[in-house]
Amino acid sequence: MRRREGILRRGLRGPVAPAVPVGGDRGTAESEGSGGSARFRRAWAEIDLGAVRHNTALVRGVVAPAALCAVVKADGYGHGAVEVARAALAGGAVGLAVALVEEGITLRRAGLADPVLLLSEPPPDAYDAVVAYGLTATLCTADGVARAAEAARRAGTRLPVHIKVDTGMHRIGADPASVPGLAAAVAADPLLRLEGLWTHLAVADGQADEDREFTRYQLRRFDEVAAALARAGHAPAVRHVANSAGALAWPAARHDLVRVGIALYGELPGPAVAEALAAHGRGSGLRPALSLKAEVTAVRELPAGARPSYGRRRPLPGPSVVATVPLGYADGVPRALFDAGGEVLIGGRRRPLAGVVTMDQIVVDCGPDGVAVGDEVVLLGRQGDEQITAGEWAARLGTISYEILCGIGPRVPRRFSSA
Repeated sequence: MRRREGILRRGLRGPVAPAVPVGGDRGTAESEGSGGSARFRRAWAEIDLGAVRHNTALVRGVVAPAALCAVVKADGYGHGAVEVARAALAGGAVGLAVALVEEGITLRRAGLADPVLLLSEPPPDAYDAVVAYGLTATLCTADGVARAAEAARRAGTRLPVHIKVDTGMHRIGADPASVPGLAAAVAADPLLRLEGLWTHLAVADGQADEDREFTRYQLRRFDEVAAALARAGHAPAVRHVANSAGALAWPAARHDLVRVGIALYGELPGPAVAEALAAHGRGSGLRPALSLKAEVTAVRELPAGARPSYGRRRPLPGPSVVATVPLGYADGVPRALFDAGGEVLIGGRRRPLAGVVTMDQIVVDCGPDGVAVGDEVVLLGRQGDEQITAGEWAARLGTISYEILCGIGPRVPRRFSSA
């Protein structure tokens, strides 16, 4: 296992530029929101880095002997890319993955020297930065191979690359028939090194027979391409296919490395994954890493029939204490949550929204109970015996937990703990 992980770490690693400090390091107790110092905001997101470490180690144990690459794109799915990256590496990840060159540069400037894989082919003008910051490029076109080689030559260094093959997702990736030619072009250039071959699964979280058959089809196509490269003498050191759903529910997809995103943050990709784990006698064991909280900023007693918020959409069923909470759709609380029956936790109890979500605030129907300014409100997370998860919001809204977590806006301060 140690030898395998050593190969994977070397395989994903490129030349690393010196860390360049830019402002402060967000690995402190609290980040600043985009509106200024976090001390003025009565709303925040708590990020449990201990949960990230736990989830990483748990998934790593499930997928062994495959190694784990932590996906920290989109600012770590809204959790904080640098902090999550450090926690995932401490939990056993052998490398990191991002979507954008800029995201990789952020990790490097924070001092992270671990392997960073770009999940898309870089834009034409980005290859010098890829080389300078020691990122591992994904390639899927002949033009990309040529540009990568030119950038490596200008820098006088050798660049590790991965080739992505399109096995049916039809988003980005090389046609399977073109992969041997791309691999040969990489092998022919002394400044490029073919480190990896990968693809992405479209419906590994699907429950339908059609979804499962399509995943099997994608796995077959990938294996055929990998076998063709091996016959041509271009076998890569690292093969990777599985996202979180593939890693947890499809053992055949694990290969040498799995790319895990949503599971690191404590959410399952979908019901089919939960069923697959249960069928093998496993619960998920994942711990949500993010809680979204605020304080009550105002209370008022309103009579039955009062209609709070824009549109005056719904009358209060009885006399009620209505609490105002300083989070709204600009912060990632979906406006549709009111119509979907959204609730929050105050005093360990579920309380329904009293009116439409506004840009900066929500109003909560607390009934006749005593609620005071300064009381804690939990929109996502646990309070007492109750818990509201991103998965619950997603189910109410007909979306996925990824969108909920990534939607929590930058003006919400992040508070980090390592418990």
